[in-house]
Amino acid sequence: MNSPELTASAPPRWVAYCFLALSMALVGSYVALSKPLVAALPVFLLAWLRFGIGGLAMLHWLKRPTHEAPLTSATKKLLFLESFLGNFLFSICMLFGVSMTSAVSAGVIMASIPAVVAVLSWVFLKERIGVRVWLAVACGAIGIGLLALTKGDSEAPSAHAANDIFGISRALVGNLLVFAAVMCEAAYAVIGKALTGKLSPKRITALINLWGFALMTPMGLYTAWRFDFAGVAASAWLLLVFYALAASVWTVWLWMTGLKTVPAARAGVFTVMLPIAATMVGVLVLGEPLGTVQVVAFIVALLGVLLATLPGKEVAA
Repeated sequence: MNSPELTASAPPRWVAYCFLALSMALVGSYVALSKPLVAALPVFLLAWLRFGIGGLAMLHWLKRPTHEAPLTSATKKLLFLESFLGNFLFSICMLFGVSMTSAVSAGVIMASIPAVVAVLSWVFLKERIGVRVWLAVACGAIGIGLLALTKGDSEAPSAHAANDIFGISRALVGNLLVFAAVMCEAAYAVIGKALTGKLSPKRITALINLWGFALMTPMGLYTAWRFDFAGVAASAWLLLVFYALAASVWTVWLWMTGLKTVPAARAGVFTVMLPIAATMVGVLVLGEPLGTVQVVAFIVALLGVLLATLPGKEVAA
């Protein structure tokens, strides 16, 4: 049951919509901008530093406010799952994925998030799913399938062989990892709604980041022990600070605050900002090409978004 203080702190609906849209736009931006970061820093070290910098920025958010009840066993499990899926696994899959594929391809794949959120809501929350949502899932699958056809057409055949992973195209492995990140992000959206009725957005943000730091510490320390920090450019360190604050602090707080007012299913609409932002940064900032097949894949994936999220005549029982 929601406490009166938590309910009273919920923002107006239009403000919540802005928070949700901005949160996903920031996620899309740092997904794309993480590509140069994974070229400068090992993935596990990058993820560990992200959680560490974010944790330092919000140490004061860890303290329990007087109006919040102590954490129950069920809430602690939800916090762990939210961090394990939405922080730990998402970071690993996303960072390794974008290191093997393009930011544009990652953006197209992430256009399937609203449909995946709908499916998880059907499976775990027992929400009724209409025909349009199943069509949206099919559109997402077709979009991802089209991306498989673009697995490095600009590379020479010899480069394909050199970049294969157990005989599988490196680009295809990257696309699959990004889709695994999509699954983690969808679970994050579903679990987050349950947490916002129990804890404040700031405390949720701080606690799941703390779990992420703890989970990543063994691999982060091992990687740091062998890494030459002096070889990293100053621009990469500045980008790391932005990435850490955006990924660990700003996006999570914005999303959790928006979820206090907006139902989880409607909030899924705003994940469309993630692939749009990732694609725009990939093309406009990183100078990645936007091929014809990728454009078609992106349109098909966005059609799935529209099918899954636009108001329709179907009424849940």
